[in-house]
Amino acid sequence: MIGDFLIKSKSTVIKRIGTFLANSALEKTKNMKRVLLFGSICLFMMAFSVALSISDIVNALKTGNAAEISRYFDNTVEITLPEKTNSYSKSQGEVILRDFFNNNTVKGFNIIHQGENAGSQYCIGTLVTSTASFRTTIYMKQKGNKQTLQEIRFENK
Repeated sequence: MIGDFLIKSKSTVIKRIGTFLANSALEKTKNMKRVLLFGSICLFMMAFSVALSISDIVNALKTGNAAEISRYFDNTVEITLPEKTNSYSKSQGEVILRDFFNNNTVKGFNIIHQGENAGSQYCIGTLVTSTASFRTTIYMKQKGNKQTLQEIRFENK
């Protein structure tokens, strides 16, 4: 009688351990699926935000909005204008762009080519102003978790 009880107790314990292990494995699978889903969503959102930053700059160029463009400046930004080229801080760069747009009222911006390479993005286009048309190049680089504007060029056509 005691032997039967021990055998039944052993089998009950083994069944419970098996059930626990099976539930643990099932829970691990559910957690892994959640982690993969969350990771996929994060990657999608990062890719979408990268595409938005270059289009935000293009939209700001179309209206000559120096403040909006400067939001994407790195700590220093290289700005090339027909009469000068230099590296500027964020605030200096915004002033330089604002002056440029004040002297050259923007009529529009047309994209010629846009691309991406190893986390960097670029856009080449034509900025049409009241005084002239400028071949414009935008170069952005991934810095941390966001794209920053490294260089913007306005060259006479």
